[in-house]
Amino acid sequence: MRSRQPRRITVVSASVGAGHDGAARELVRRLREAGFDAECHDFLDLLPRGCGRLLRGSYALELKVAPWAWGWLLRGLEKHRGSSGLVGSLFAAAAAKRTRALIGPDVAAVVSTYPLASQALGRLRRSGGIGVPVATFLTDMSVHPLWVAEGVDLHLALHQVAAVQAVKHGAADIEICGPLVGPACRPARSDAEVQRERARFGLPADRPIALVTAGSWGVGEVELTAREIAETGVAVPVTVCGHNEALRQRLVQSGTGVALGWVADMPALLRACDVVVQNAGGLTSLEAMASGVPVVSYRCLPGHGVTNAAALDEAGLAVWIRGERRLGKALVEALAAGPVRAPRFAPGAEQLVAALAGGVPAPILEVAS
Repeated sequence: MRSRQPRRITVVSASVGAGHDGAARELVRRLREAGFDAECHDFLDLLPRGCGRLLRGSYALELKVAPWAWGWLLRGLEKHRGSSGLVGSLFAAAAAKRTRALIGPDVAAVVSTYPLASQALGRLRRSGGIGVPVATFLTDMSVHPLWVAEGVDLHLALHQVAAVQAVKHGAADIEICGPLVGPACRPARSDAEVQRERARFGLPADRPIALVTAGSWGVGEVELTAREIAETGVAVPVTVCGHNEALRQRLVQSGTGVALGWVADMPALLRACDVVVQNAGGLTSLEAMASGVPVVSYRCLPGHGVTNAAALDEAGLAVWIRGERRLGKALVEALAAGPVRAPRFAPGAEQLVAALAGGVPAPILEVAS
């Protein structure tokens, strides 16, 4: 007798930075381990030809050249809900045909890790274009209205803080779960392991190290952050420049700490460091916490960077340093606290998605508004 084939779960992400894709890949990995036939698709590929590339390019350019404009746009969309709904509707309509084509008869559930994908999936679900449950995994600690789409069956939040924000934006069914961080993100097992990783990346062996992260594109006031950390004398700044080679070259020429390009093995680099200084509140922050490394927010990007910093601070997960005069003291305090205990989360996102796919109602979190 032939064994029953695992049901398919479709995950829709977006190649906009690395955080959405990172969460999607980890969810797919966990679902496959659980016996599902899971696959991931890029929402930008579901848009009309050329639109996805234009969306990615304009977003990257805005963050690099005029990040204030990105913050202004997000605030405007949040203040004027009608505009936010219109943006969601436009992208949902543009991607509807190709999105619907992803949902074959063997698909048991669909999960989004990107807000515009959530808008498209929610509208299709509400109109009957999708007949299976839809879930949204909220990748950030703060929740913008674009994340919440009518028609989505379940929203997966990282923390009570994010859950409360989602409720305020109209989300009905919410469950708190753990971050989608891979098993490679773990605390160092010994001082010897820390030293091996430091030698591997060419880092000082005997100085505290502050890892400066700014996303896969290396955007924001990164040079200034690294210089100000160096000037405190508290730690050596080690800056991950991602794909921003010009930023790396400038840091090398100025002699400001250690400048790295794209790092394929971030879990190993995190184990080599003493504190993470971040400006966007994305995936690296969650990976650092899972690795037992304290996180602080500083010179955050307008828009999601600032709102994530506020939410992380409110949740007690990462101190938000709001001015240069506080930087040195905050670093000293983070270093004095030493390795942090990685927060434990249960259940995992994959368990809740599997329950949704199997027709088992996921428990609804009662959240105070």
